[in-house]
Amino acid sequence: MATRRQPRRRSRREQLLGLAADLFAERGFAGVTVDDIGAAAGVSGPALYHHFAGKEALLGEMLIGISQRLLDDAVRIERAAEVPGDVLDALVANHAVFAVDNPSLITVHHRDLVHAAEADRRRVRRLQARYVLHWVEALQHRSPGLDRRTAGAAVHATIGLVNSTPYSSRLPRDEMVDLLTVMAGQALAAIARSGRALLP
Repeated sequence: MATRRQPRRRSRREQLLGLAADLFAERGFAGVTVDDIGAAAGVSGPALYHHFAGKEALLGEMLIGISQRLLDDAVRIERAAEVPGDVLDALVANHAVFAVDNPSLITVHHRDLVHAAEADRRRVRRLQARYVLHWVEALQHRSPGLDRRTAGAAVHATIGLVNSTPYSSRLPRDEMVDLLTVMAGQALAAIARSGRALLP
């Protein structure tokens, strides 16, 4: 099942991003002020400007950060894989852990990306496209006859399934990770076994 990774100690900047993510997820980006974030962190609102240029910049860094983190994970997984066929399973397991452990970030991304600066939105989309490409290539490696269009559609649907975690009923953490890993893995395995385009 999914690998359990011990959380590392977070920097003050990362703590602020985490608190802001929880507030944005609960109230929406527009419903949270700099003072709200400062109060949650136990500091004055203006103290946040030591770390971020403003609320929009904080949102952009948050969303770019999670996109870069997932892409870095995909690269690490590919480099560590002794058997190329294992990459897809590892990507699924890693994303399941991320989704279960970061429901606020997923909620903020789905709902509030529109509030980020245009340059940050473009960067997030580029990072996400590169991340998805790792999945697509891993799926096509497992099923060489699968065309890129179908593989891409399958990957987006599978990531969407895993990312639905914040909106679904929750099991205990490890059980939810395992459930999502099994469901997503079996969905992709079914597509890989078909070895052909399923879309018109």
